[in-house]
Amino acid sequence: MASEPLTCPRCATSHPLDERFCPDCGMPLVYSGSEGLDGPSTDRQEWARKIKPQFAEGDLVRVAGGRNQAEAEFIQGLLLEEGVPSLLRRTRGFDVPDFLAAGPRDVLVPASGAPTARDVLLEAEIEPSPLGVDGAGTPPVRLMLAILGGMAVLALIIWLGTELVG
Repeated sequence: MASEPLTCPRCATSHPLDERFCPDCGMPLVYSGSEGLDGPSTDRQEWARKIKPQFAEGDLVRVAGGRNQAEAEFIQGLLLEEGVPSLLRRTRGFDVPDFLAAGPRDVLVPASGAPTARDVLLEAEIEPSPLGVDGAGTPPVRLMLAILGGMAVLALIIWLGTELVG
């Protein structure tokens, strides 16, 4: 199948194997196989046809999180309807191997699709992640500084208590 040329499902033009998207209309290319363009399409082909190429560029950034697999897949479906590809991953620091669908999930999109994804989430009244948050929760340095600050305040209170009593 790798020797067969690729074809655009929209404009039916043939392209070499090193192309991924049609340069004329931007659609993802598919193998032109023996079934032709009228053959049955798989779920992955239908999914690929919904993706807009301009939203598929850049590094992955976190735009939202789901409390579980089902909620994250719902968010992923909302984004796909607008042409934004997304990827799900388990939130860092949470692993329950016996319950594969349990636990929070991060929804990641390419950087070029992040503004559109945040707009879609706001329209759906789902709170998007603030810019720069990658799902790690509180950064370790900030957490360490908060603990050290709390310990300093506690030490000051103990020292003042011993000076007043003694």
